Amino acid sequence: MTWNLLRLGAMALIVGTLAACSSAPDVDTAPEPPLSTRAPVALPGDAGPLPPARMQPKSRWVPVRWAELPGFSDDALHEAWNAWVRSCERPAPAFQALCGEVRQLSIASSDEQRAWMVARLQPYRIETHDGQAEGLLTAYYEPLLDAARTSGNGYQVPLYRPPATLGQRKPWYSRQDIDTLPEAQAQLAGRAIAWLRDPVDAMVLHIQGSGRLRVQEPDGSVRMVRVAYAGSNDQPYQSVGRWLLDQGLTRDATWPGIKAWIAANPQRVNELLWSNPRYVFFKEEPLDALDAGFGPRGAQGVPLTPGRSIAVDRQSIPYGTPVWLASSGPQVQLGRLVLAQDTGSAILGAVRADYFTGWGQEAGEIAGRLKQGLRLWALWPR
Repeated sequence: MTWNLLRLGAMALIVGTLAACSSAPDVDTAPEPPLSTRAPVALPGDAGPLPPARMQPKSRWVPVRWAELPGFSDDALHEAWNAWVRSCERPAPAFQALCGEVRQLSIASSDEQRAWMVARLQPYRIETHDGQAEGLLTAYYEPLLDAARTSGNGYQVPLYRPPATLGQRKPWYSRQDIDTLPEAQAQLAGRAIAWLRDPVDAMVLHIQGSGRLRVQEPDGSVRMVRVAYAGSNDQPYQSVGRWLLDQGLTRDATWPGIKAWIAANPQRVNELLWSNPRYVFFKEEPLDALDAGFGPRGAQGVPLTPGRSIAVDRQSIPYGTPVWLASSGPQVQLGRLVLAQDTGSAILGAVRADYFTGWGQEAGEIAGRLKQGLRLWALWPR
């Protein structure tokens, strides 16, 4: 099972709702028009009869001209090519014959890559079976946290490997049980990978399903490692943001709003955390220089690329499919090539994607707020 099968999609799902925010453009620069309003640009070779529509279990793919794809003539395609080469490590059968050409084009210009795509691929607008082409874009990321191998000096929150008894009891103990019951704690004795300072950071790591740790070793040295999803207690996920809203404790259930509530109510942190009974167990993975340039492995089995990997519903889009993504909103304006390389238990539906923003604080800020409209086009071999 991959790290993200537990992750519920977007950081927005942690908070249950989302407040829009925007930034003003430079005073001496006119803002770019939304991608959806720009006039389409006809491309050489984009002619001939269109193929029939393709049906997927949860979606209908409608063939279109390349000119329909917002921003296709402007995208820096070479930035997506590393993600495509990664998909070719475990290609979908339909793309296996093209992977040799994909690898050769990794050093080509964006114009050469664009011309190859027009010649070799057919774009299909992804819709629901009843013709709805608008969907939802959210985002997720990989937290970067300080940790220690041993508890003490402020490091008090453990990240556990799976207990030996995990498969013997379903569901396993809840989050509150793990924190309070001696019998649950006894089964986790000696299973801590590392310790964090903040239980809220641990909760975020549990929801995202993977993270990077700057671990202080007993000898004082510090090394970077990744912790990846290794199992769960099989309890249902409950949004802590939704809990705050339902209790009437806040009107701002964005992630900054949750942090503000915690700062004002430190005595109720456990109550907040225990409202989500699901608990995640991890495994440690090395993080060498090459691995550090990519995210964790997604459901396709290949490392994720920041800004170019998405999680999808595999009943709508098969893993390894190159996808054109268009989204305009207060957070970002996107018209770009991405690869369907991951999934999540909340990523359901025909036009639904979770956008991998990378790792660290900046990626987390974007992921925590991104929730806006979406259109998708599958790019399939001719």
